[in-house]
Amino acid sequence: MADGTLPPVSSYPPSGPHPTTTLRQRLADLRGPAVPPRPLDARALAALAANPGCGRRALLDGAGVDKTALAAALGSPSAFGQSQFAIVRGNSFEARVKADGGAELLRLAHEHLGAGSEPPGPGAHVPDLTAAGPEGRAARTALALREATAAAAAAGTWTLLDHPMLALEVAGSPAYLEPDAVVVHPDGRWTVVEIKSFPMIDGAADAAKVGAAARQAAVYVLALEKTAGKLASAVVGHTVLLVCPKDFSNLPAASPVDIRRERAVTLRQLERLTRVEELAAALPEGLSFDPARPAEELTEAVAAVSASYAPECLAACELAFHCRERARAAGAVTALGRSVRGELGTLTTVEEALAAAAGSGGPDDPTAASLHHAARLRAEALEAAACPC
Repeated sequence: MADGTLPPVSSYPPSGPHPTTTLRQRLADLRGPAVPPRPLDARALAALAANPGCGRRALLDGAGVDKTALAAALGSPSAFGQSQFAIVRGNSFEARVKADGGAELLRLAHEHLGAGSEPPGPGAHVPDLTAAGPEGRAARTALALREATAAAAAAGTWTLLDHPMLALEVAGSPAYLEPDAVVVHPDGRWTVVEIKSFPMIDGAADAAKVGAAARQAAVYVLALEKTAGKLASAVVGHTVLLVCPKDFSNLPAASPVDIRRERAVTLRQLERLTRVEELAAALPEGLSFDPARPAEELTEAVAAVSASYAPECLAACELAFHCRERARAAGAVTALGRSVRGELGTLTTVEEALAAAAGSGGPDDPTAASLHHAARLRAEALEAAACPC
């Protein structure tokens, strides 16, 4: 296809879901009647926003499909995800940062983002956010943020929200997100805190990892802004606090990270996502991504939803190996990378690009002409290099 996505191929009859079928029931049928929905997290949303043209990921994530189990059932298991050692190390470091009522975390927030406010003392508030279910926790978090903002206005109090629950609608489907922490400053400002286990050496961390953390934090900021929109005095800071181990120790160090660019990009990309109900309505009745079904049936079901594979998917999506295999089999140039796809214009397959380089492209196609010219130059260079004279 001209947009670089893989066309859906299926032998299912092209009939949509019955009009009386609710969206909730339709999504439950898609993931399997006995499969619980897998909640979206900020890491998944950041990856989804980075590839908004992939209807396959939008639908599977919106339906709560377990893509790890689906990839294994398809015969293309994913190596994506954190190791158990990294998870344990991260949890241990986070517990240390938040020890003693978050005293060290609040000290770092004041040091890097205090801007003239009084330092946090023993009166800092850490509200209990316990509630039943994600909806209840999101409501309790909203109430705690309201109370913390009022306390800041009245007495200049610092407040630390440990693992608050935030709600954000994505492609028409609700997502509940849980940042590591949110700090309410004495001036009423709300700051997202990201705690990571990769080291900050000599005051700087790996740029790629900081970028990934910034994109993840941007999702939290967008969700926090939805809650802040209901409070006239609430202000969400667009500088987040990144907390990492200092050098090679287990002591915490922090750095402010401006995420205005990541927030703007993420918001724009999320708004471009096709709504889940539109994607589900285009699918034939009876289609399912239940990992318990035969691999042949699952392959056909996955192929019924258009995908937009790029090599970057290998670091962000559990289905990347399966999609890469299909993209290569179809000869799609997206398998070579988005930059190559952009350079080739209307040439969407490797076969078309090679044909254009051989001179069979249209005379009015500048991309085909450039490829043919480059092929001639390459042939001349190889001929000159092989000449013994």
